[in-house]
Amino acid sequence: MATKQKSKAPSYHYDAIVIGTGPGGEGVSMQLAKAGKKVAIVERYEAVGGGCTHWGTIPSKALRHSVSRLIEYNSSPLFADNHLSKSLTFSDIMRHASGVVKSQTRLRSSFYDRNRVTLFHGEASFIDAHTLEITREDGSKDIVTAEQIAIATGSRPYCPKDIDFNHPRIYNSDTILSLNHDPKSIIIYGAGVIGSEYASIFRGLGVKVDLVNMRDRLLSFLDTEISDALSYHLWNNGVLIRHNETYSSVEATDDSVILNLDSGKRMRADCLLFANGRTGNTDTLKLENVGIKADSRGQLRVNENYQTDVDNIYAVGDVIGYPSLASAAYNQGRFAAEAMLNKKTHAELVADIPSGIYTIPEISSVGKTEQELTAAKVPYEVGRAQFKHLARAQIASTQTGSLKILFHRETKEILGIHCFGERASEIVHIGQAIMQQKGEGNTIDYFVNTTFNYPTMAEAYRVAAINGLNRIF
Repeated sequence: MATKQKSKAPSYHYDAIVIGTGPGGEGVSMQLAKAGKKVAIVERYEAVGGGCTHWGTIPSKALRHSVSRLIEYNSSPLFADNHLSKSLTFSDIMRHASGVVKSQTRLRSSFYDRNRVTLFHGEASFIDAHTLEITREDGSKDIVTAEQIAIATGSRPYCPKDIDFNHPRIYNSDTILSLNHDPKSIIIYGAGVIGSEYASIFRGLGVKVDLVNMRDRLLSFLDTEISDALSYHLWNNGVLIRHNETYSSVEATDDSVILNLDSGKRMRADCLLFANGRTGNTDTLKLENVGIKADSRGQLRVNENYQTDVDNIYAVGDVIGYPSLASAAYNQGRFAAEAMLNKKTHAELVADIPSGIYTIPEISSVGKTEQELTAAKVPYEVGRAQFKHLARAQIASTQTGSLKILFHRETKEILGIHCFGERASEIVHIGQAIMQQKGEGNTIDYFVNTTFNYPTMAEAYRVAAINGLNRIF
């Protein structure tokens, strides 16, 4: 009598393949590699790091930092000899930013080497749910297989087809980094995070800025007071903001760009930065071969474990949409790897994500806004600290801005932290740490009963806490 043979498990080249080396892809691959898995990662660009390192977060924030220091220099009586302002061009500052990008690329490359993650350079596309074809720049191909696959391909600027982005005076948020002339004026279409950041940067360089917003206020997801503070600060610095406007057409010539609005207005500037949304990088993946469908913005749907509609295929980062933050993408990658290993994750840990908006000054917040708490009928109170009253801010000439703490009137639980001012993205984490404490550990009393270094910006928490507690009766 013949014995029945057991069917063998499929044999794959790798336990997992990750597509994309941005923060999300790095998070997945590092977590899997440290768990002993055989991992490969695919990058279509010549260097690792993804859009975050090469076209987004790192170069734009390096650029912003330099412009902010230039503003400080020119506004300080200590340095302004003979009342002459120092000026720099966009391309001058980008030379510094490119050095930061190279340093980050070298660092991130070392992570893959140290953790024995195989790096493929090329364009990945699906043959089936376990098989990828990787096409190199010279046209040669590799076929690789894995038990599990993670998509971390990121996003790119949304570029409508009725605008000629090949014209040398029309840019998106990626190509603006290659700006090599010195514009005297710019139109920025789109007043979201990227548009508002670049409005600050260009105005800081002395460029005349027109900022076109499709909505009735800037960054409407923010606490209203913070949004108003940003609007006032841009207005006070000379940025012209046009709300509730949409474009009808763009005319580009050799020496200027004209933006025609549906309202009938016509605007002219040396160049145009179109910064209205992003599109997921899914169009070259051949998702149809595995039965996954992206939405109209190229984004993928995932469950709480970052799993797509195909069980062994996961997705993280910008390609799944909100919150589209490098910080969140890295954690999403780690949690997706956890799910790939153990079929469960701690996705709830990325629920309260701090926002960091690198305008000049910065904006950062975590937790609920006043509007959300009012709508939910939560009895909250407000504690405020104005930076102009802090010794450290006076010393550093960073007196614009404030810290706002929202807390429950009865339990004193911290419900939201909102900060506008220099170093806001650092300051917010002190409040975030207390908010994350369980039970009675989350209380505004912590800031009153704790001794802060003096003088520091962190002292704003003590000032704001006392201010808020004085309102309770």
